[in-house]
Amino acid sequence: MKLSTKARYAITAMMELALNENKKPVTLADISEYQKISLSYLEQLFAKLRAKGLVRGVRGPGGGYHLAKPASELDVASIVAAINDEISKHDATTVTEQGSEKEVLDTMWGILSKKMYKYLEGISLRELVDEYNSSASSEPSSPLESHGTHLSSF
Repeated sequence: MKLSTKARYAITAMMELALNENKKPVTLADISEYQKISLSYLEQLFAKLRAKGLVRGVRGPGGGYHLAKPASELDVASIVAAINDEISKHDATTVTEQGSEKEVLDTMWGILSKKMYKYLEGISLRELVDEYNSSASSEPSSPLESHGTHLSSF
């Protein structure tokens, strides 16, 4: 597991949805504008998040995206795993014969990936948003403020 730029963008976008959990859907255009993430890039991320059942789309005027489950039931590891095609929570394999330096390094990174995944599994999206809110200034800075969102870009 790695926390790539793609993972950070997905987590940030999911936080925007969590901040609007009981409000109207959030559009990708709003997230794109505020977080300075390409709309086409967000569309790719949300296709993966939707396929993994983490978000649901609402069509038509006033449409956008909602979380598919309460933020308290979504962990950060699930978000990262959803957008990282080549990496899953079971990606760490044990090499029985460590004959080369590459095998040793691969094993080490596999072990570290599992530990990172376990750690991120223990952090819910709600906890992350609540921690952000407690540390953020009360100054409105988000164009999504009219929707009740207050999340400065990471």
